[in-house]
Parts: sequence; structure tokens; C-alpha cells
Amino acid sequence: MSLTRTCDGLQRRDFLKVGAVGAAGLTLSNYLRWANAGELKKGTAKSAIFINLTGGPSHMDSFDLKPEAKEEYRGEFSPIDTNVPGIQISEHLPKLAKVQDLFAILRGVSHTNGDHGRGTEYVNSGNRPLPSIEFPGYGSIISERLPGDRELPPFVAIPSGQGKPGYLGVKYAPFNTGSTPKPGEPFSVRGIKLDKGLTIEDVEKRKNLLRDLDTTFSSVEKNSQLLEGLDQFGQQAYYMITSEKSRKAFDISQETPEVANLFGKSGFDQSCLLASRLIESGVRFTSITLGGWDTHQDNWGKLKSNLLPTLDSGFSGLLQALKMKGLLDSTVVYVTGEFGRTPKINTTRGGRDHYPRCMFMLMAGGGVKGGQVLGESNENATLPKDEKGFSPDSVAASFYHALGIDHTHEYHTNTGRPIMICREGNVIPQLFS
Repeated sequence: MSLTRTCDGLQRRDFLKVGAVGAAGLTLSNYLRWANAGELKKGTAKSAIFINLTGGPSHMDSFDLKPEAKEEYRGEFSPIDTNVPGIQISEHLPKLAKVQDLFAILRGVSHTNGDHGRGTEYVNSGNRPLPSIEFPGYGSIISERLPGDRELPPFVAIPSGQGKPGYLGVKYAPFNTGSTPKPGEPFSVRGIKLDKGLTIEDVEKRKNLLRDLDTTFSSVEKNSQLLEGLDQFGQQAYYMITSEKSRKAFDISQETPEVANLFGKSGFDQSCLLASRLIESGVRFTSITLGGWDTHQDNWGKLKSNLLPTLDSGFSGLLQALKMKGLLDSTVVYVTGEFGRTPKINTTRGGRDHYPRCMFMLMAGGGVKGGQVLGESNENATLPKDEKGFSPDSVAASFYHALGIDHTHEYHTNTGRPIMICREGNVIPQLFS
């Protein structure tokens, strides 16, 4: 990120940036030093994986434990050491503890959207939701900014995506798999597999028929964003159906035992395995959804028996698989829920409720420095220890930075309204130092 200088050396916008990062403990002198050419490291990613923990995971029971907190806040789990001295995480994340050097933890991330829908929109786009505009999710922006192999869908969501194409239009919507893979079995994805004796020649005939129909009706609405998007989907479907490369990309049964054995048998594990394979094949962006984190009741039972072990197995396997394939430097991985959960326990139901004021996020690969914790929450994890902590906007800006995408790039909506990719975010330099 470069600074735009005037006669006094710094524009107002840059002062605002400094103010935003200053709240997270970054001084003006450090900001200027990092921002100088060559010192704020450029991201090395060519592709990305986004893991969406829908429901809102408890930060205090996973990556931001407070064993010394008051009883009404303190959870039931103990922290354990990781392979990075000084960093501790939940005892139910032992596999991730062994690969802590591969990912960074952001603590004290804070916002104000405690609604599932609005919170999800926020963390899937890096923009606070507005009633007047629908912001594109990461996959749609990345698909538009970094075109990929036409034989492969640029944006694959397993099993479906939370991010929306927004003002970019339907042609940048995700390709949803509709289901999750099963271990050792070829993954059949609707729209790619040729069912019931259908041949490539049949597909060619249908494509020619559609082309004739397109010619007939082309004068109806030449500038329709919907028609343009449907046409793009039609072309993409044709390339995927007729491409051996595309079919192989989705076939996890072809993975080597060395890679496959890194993953468990859960749908999330196998989705992470598929994501690593899709990235290796040339897909630009893959999102994975792991739900169930809305633990108003039986918080510790659900986390201990299912949620944390599942995340632990799948995410640790993904990081190791990317590293083994030589893809970690060129793939940035971002893990988040829509918010955290109340530090104070709801004693009537034995759980924690929605809480956006303090949460965690994880990042790895693509130039992100692993083995570090950035930010800090206060003694009861109710707020960032610093005045503002990190915002989802700035984490999003950093995510784009890892991919070499300028988060201040300006688009225009179909009504001509100019709008930046991230309106308020700023790159977090420490992630890349």
C-alpha cells in the first residue's frame, strides 16, 4: 500500500488510515516505515480459500481463552501450548496447536452487527451492510479481478456460498457444489457429470441450439446484466462438462494417500481436501461452510464433541496439504464467523449468545506471517484491549492485499454510483511483516 503525498507529505485519507491502525498499536512512524516501497510486503497469493464458521464461534472457548477471568465469564476448557512459544489455544484444538506456526490469530476483532444475516454479509464482503446497496463477496471480487482458467469455475462454494455477487452481477456468482464429498469416492457435482448416457456430442448439439436461440432473442435486451450472466454461466457449464481437467479437479478419489490421510472423514474434512485440490487445479477462490456455531445452549458439549474437533481436523489438514503441495505461499486462507459469543455465560441455558464486540479471525498463507497473535482482548474478552481493535473491513483489506488486489479499487454500480471494494478497510501491516 503506497501513500499518496501532497505538499505537506500526507493526505487526509492517509491520516485516517493512520488513525485506524493506531488504535491497534501501530504508530505513525511505523506505518510510514512499512508503507515505504519494499517494506510493506506484497502478498504472494494467486488464489484464496475462505472458511465461513456460520453461527458465530465462541472466541473464549477456542482461540482467546481467559483462564484467569471471573467465574461468570470463564469457560470449561483449558488452554494448551502450541508449537510457537507463548501462544496458547483451546485443549480441543490439538492438531492446530501443532501447526500454529502456519497461521496467524487475530484477537480483539470488533464490530456492531449482532444479527446472523447482517453479520454474515459484513464478514463476507468487508463492508458494513447498507440498505441501499448489496456488496459483492470475496469470491465475486476475486473472480472479476483475477480471471482464471476458462475450463474451471473461478469461484466454487462447498456446499454453498454465503457471499453474493452484489453489484457485479450474476455472472460472478458462486458455483455451488450442493453437497460435500465423501472419503475415497469420486465427487459427483451436478452440472459437470454426464448422467444417463448423455454424451459430449449431445452437449454440443444443445449448445448449438442455445446459440441459435440466443441469436433469435439477442435484440430483446442487449444490456441486461441477467442475460449476460446467464450467458456466462452457459459458457462455463459447457467448458466444465466437456473438460477432463474440470472433472479431475473435483475427483478427490485421485488424491495420493499421503495427502488424503491428512484429513478425517467428516464432510468438512473432505471439503477442505477438495478445496486444496481445486486450488491446485487452478480454481481462484473456494469457500467452505462449517455451520452449527450458534451455541446458545450446551455450548461446551457441542464444542467439545463436534465443532472444535471438526475444525481442528479439517483446517489443520488443509494447511498441511497446501504446504505439502507447495501451494501455501500462493494461497491465502481466511477463517471467520460472523461474530463471537457473549463472554458472560447465560446461566439459564448453559451457553453463550451473539456478541460482535469481540471475536477472533484466522489467516494463513499468501505472504501472511504465521506463528503470531495480533491484537488482544481485555481481561474478560468483552472488548479489544486497545480502543478499537481490528475491524472486519481491515481484515478484508489485508485479505485482498495478500492477492495483490487494491482494496481501494473503484467500481461503478449499474446506476453509475462509484464505490470502492472496501470502503473503510486498511491493510494490517503486521500480518505481512
